[in-house]
Amino acid sequence: MELGIVGLPNVGKSTLFNAITKVGAEVANYPFCTIEPNVGIVPVPDERLEVLGKMYNTKKITPAILKFVDIAGLVKGASRGEGLGNKFLGAIRECDAIVHVVRCYDDSNITHVDGSINPVRDIETINTELALADLETVTAKLAKTEKLVKQGVKDAIQEYELLKRISEFLNDGKPARLAINSEEEQKLANGYFLLTTKPVIYACNISENDISKNEDDIAYVRAVKEYAKKEGSAVLVICAKIEQELSELEDDEKQMFLDDLGLKTSGLEKIIKLGYETLGQISYLTAGEKEVRAWTILKGTKAPGAAGKIHSDFEKGFIRAEVVSYDNLVKYGGYNQAKEAGKVRSEGKDYVVQDGDVMLFKFNV
Repeated sequence: MELGIVGLPNVGKSTLFNAITKVGAEVANYPFCTIEPNVGIVPVPDERLEVLGKMYNTKKITPAILKFVDIAGLVKGASRGEGLGNKFLGAIRECDAIVHVVRCYDDSNITHVDGSINPVRDIETINTELALADLETVTAKLAKTEKLVKQGVKDAIQEYELLKRISEFLNDGKPARLAINSEEEQKLANGYFLLTTKPVIYACNISENDISKNEDDIAYVRAVKEYAKKEGSAVLVICAKIEQELSELEDDEKQMFLDDLGLKTSGLEKIIKLGYETLGQISYLTAGEKEVRAWTILKGTKAPGAAGKIHSDFEKGFIRAEVVSYDNLVKYGGYNQAKEAGKVRSEGKDYVVQDGDVMLFKFNV
């Protein structure tokens, strides 16, 4: 999965990204974590891997990974190529979802590009640029499709109606994703590579002083939640400054720091969890002495498709999968014990993989 981090200048976007990148750079399994100055790869926290690692006395633990892209260069007029607009919009097209960092705190020492703090206005600034870029794409596509409709091409009618509806939504200031009503329309829309079809997670960046407050007691956060509710987007509350401090601590120190602040998890973990939920992703596991590993798949994926994540040959020659849930594996103390208890199942091609399934694939090529 690839999440693009966006936001206006001085909202905490770079602080958050730098904290995330530093976490990623410490992952031994991925030595080239910083692919470019604006890209960071981080492991997906999963305590199940450590448990399985001990159970199998494994030599290697490989977590699922998530790529974060720091998308900079946005100014008003980005849709027309001003600033680094073209680069900014191009980078978003490659992402699966957008993490939109919004400043939700007052600080006279940190200037705001528009001179005052107004998170909804900031959101609308970026969303307007995305919508304008999409509108240009849709308008051009609409003109071509209209010609096909006039020529009597039946397949063009559904596409024309979808494009027209998307155009109306964009003109009304609504994202294109709200205009899509079915899986078939989603497949059509995917071919347009629109920016506003991507899911959005609004990250409210609050001050350290507000970290102990109830989220709904912070006026700026309430405003963002009300806005997000209208378009069905997710919202999380973080403090980028605290995330930066956490990234500089060892694991045991991190937990102590979080406990002192009264926090259960870090902002990074919140982002990853919401990213998975927003994109409908789950993880299945493979375990053995050589390696314990998490594999990310789309919820609803069947066993052959999950096998294909490991190697295309596994999917082509799929025969069956031996499956045991992580909970049962731990409950019975190991694979053989779980099998004796009748908790290891042999599943075929139609089996829909569940989060936490520990799987062993049988295939023949």
